[in-house]
Amino acid sequence: MALVRRQLRAQRCRSSRELANVESGRPVSVAGLVIGRQRSQTASVVIFVTLEDEFGLVNGWSGAIWPNVSGGVLVQSQILRIDGRLEVADGVRHVIAGRPTDITPLLTGLDVRSRDFHRDRYQAKN
Repeated sequence: MALVRRQLRAQRCRSSRELANVESGRPVSVAGLVIGRQRSQTASVVIFVTLEDEFGLVNGWSGAIWPNVSGGVLVQSQILRIDGRLEVADGVRHVIAGRPTDITPLLTGLDVRSRDFHRDRYQAKN
């Protein structure tokens, strides 16, 4: 992510380190490599996404994702931008996603893959 940080700053994306100085409830944009996705067992339309940048991890929570709107972005992106709201509870920071954006083209030429802990009927079967 350090290699594309200049482009991310131009898009107003904060690093995981910068989130430490942001108040809960504030709007934020973050970006990172998707290192894990997990669909909630109790609410099938909720997907939890973990992003990693050069400084650490960012937890993203996305609710009410309809597959034909933005679900494909969440389950297929290798690098993801999330515009949302920062939530801090008991020292844990989460970004409540408002809009996910696939920015994988920034990583042209690199092979990055996530570990997915869900089965998505909308994802292509291998």
